[in-house]
Amino acid sequence: MDAREDRDVQQQQKARADEWKLEQGFAPRDGGIGDKDIDTFLTIESRFPDGKRNGIDPNVAFAEEKEGWKGYIEWEKYPEKRAQAASILANFKFPPPPEFQLAPVPDTNPVLEGIRWKLWHKAVGGTLTDVPELSWKVVLKEKHPDMLHLLQFPYNGESPKRLTTAEPITPNPLHFVRNHGGIPDIDPEKYTLELDGLVKNPQTLTLADLKNEELFPRQSNLVTIQCSGTRRIEQISEYAGEGDEMINAPWAEGAIGTAKWTGVSLKKVIKHCGGLVDGAKHLEFYGAETYFKHNEVQNYVVSVPWSKVKLNEVLLAWEMNDEPLPKIHGFPLRVVVFGYIGARSVKWLYRIKAIQKPSRAPVQSKEYLYFNGQVGKHNQTLTQGIQIQEMPVSSAIMSPWQKDVVIHDGKITVKGWAYSGGGRWPERVEVSPDGGFLWYPVPVDNMSKKHKFAWRTWEVEIPVDAEGWTELVCRCWDNSLNTQPTFVRSAWNWGLHVTSSCHHVKIYSVNTSKPLTKMRMQEFKDKGVPFEPLTRPTEFATQSMEEYENFWATHDPRDVDD
Repeated sequence: MDAREDRDVQQQQKARADEWKLEQGFAPRDGGIGDKDIDTFLTIESRFPDGKRNGIDPNVAFAEEKEGWKGYIEWEKYPEKRAQAASILANFKFPPPPEFQLAPVPDTNPVLEGIRWKLWHKAVGGTLTDVPELSWKVVLKEKHPDMLHLLQFPYNGESPKRLTTAEPITPNPLHFVRNHGGIPDIDPEKYTLELDGLVKNPQTLTLADLKNEELFPRQSNLVTIQCSGTRRIEQISEYAGEGDEMINAPWAEGAIGTAKWTGVSLKKVIKHCGGLVDGAKHLEFYGAETYFKHNEVQNYVVSVPWSKVKLNEVLLAWEMNDEPLPKIHGFPLRVVVFGYIGARSVKWLYRIKAIQKPSRAPVQSKEYLYFNGQVGKHNQTLTQGIQIQEMPVSSAIMSPWQKDVVIHDGKITVKGWAYSGGGRWPERVEVSPDGGFLWYPVPVDNMSKKHKFAWRTWEVEIPVDAEGWTELVCRCWDNSLNTQPTFVRSAWNWGLHVTSSCHHVKIYSVNTSKPLTKMRMQEFKDKGVPFEPLTRPTEFATQSMEEYENFWATHDPRDVDD
């Protein structure tokens, strides 16, 4: 055996069981990077038989902060407490995030479990120990039974397409949820909101204070909240992107919802505190959940500029669709920032701090960044990314579904939603039956009512002459005549945020206005043969040999002699 043959044999012996998937890009090239041995921390209690971690008793160090507040630990004011938690987490090697971009998405609901987030909570212990289990109970109680659970913990879920735009205002049980930690359980009678930092008169207000209309005028607004990850699955289908401590859930078109929010404008509350002082230009919001980043713990913290607050476009809300806020949506009080990325609408709000510059907390400074398409794992720096605030114009087809078989008589009904952030609204929606060459406008009467900070649901019947595979596309024009990039690649970015490109849906068109198609579909029905899946060969002859011979008797043969 020569050297080349010997090398070939060695290579054959090294082939992986998933070699074919690896060759086709359906399996991750893990290269041995990342510790996947999870045995050492699946039994956390056995590591610490006395219940202590590094001599720290978590039931004392990480006990409940306030009476009536379950699952909340104040991290931001106590750096020594954060250091204790970090020292505990350093004892463990946690598993990497699950791979679902370079490997198949699991056929489960919940799709992803979030095991390392659960383990982080278990490792720190104290009041965080049972937060994953308690949070899931809230999901099952408050959310619609047909919700699509993309990530069990921290909970990320969207409604199925058939229900997302069934009504212009999203029912509370169907409104999408993108949480960054566990769900605290806060007694509204024990609730307080702290306002400090660069305000003239720092205040601590109760929920009753905020609801006192003699102090604060009440305000209700119809507002769409959209996750920047909406339609992320389209970016993933083109190219893989960022993997971080927080799993980038494989969102489809349902990570968006519209509700009537009731509360008080933050501008009025700041006025009650005597206004801002010493050059304050930003308001920092603190959420009660615990957030993990690089083996460190903190509360969920972001900020918005004062210029946004001055417009009465930041609401402190305690009602959702004329009902008390559900726990999963931030009860007893949350922020609703009109027209901004959903990540700024902080849930379980307990503190607002006036500051001079945008927050340096990781969610604001290190995450939700929009990079140029050539920036990635090999060369990214934080300052290359644009912090996402106002959401761009976007739209989505909710019916038909991707790779649907659509049987029609020359016209197809298409349904969907359209939205634009920053106080802009959808002015026109267009749908193409042929991949983007011809565009048909949605009649104005087929669109839901126009609002400054809300989506418009729509429906249109368009002519489709095509048979076989074709591509439906939708796009929106907002009132400033902004529209969407044509292709996913145009908007792809390493963080997999803001899929603002036109939404493309491939369908298999069965056009029964064509005589042969109508006859063939009747044959499938008469013979009781299922038409789907498409890739299954037809179980009966589509043409008799007599018909076949009759055709060639009156037509030229396949090949000719002269």
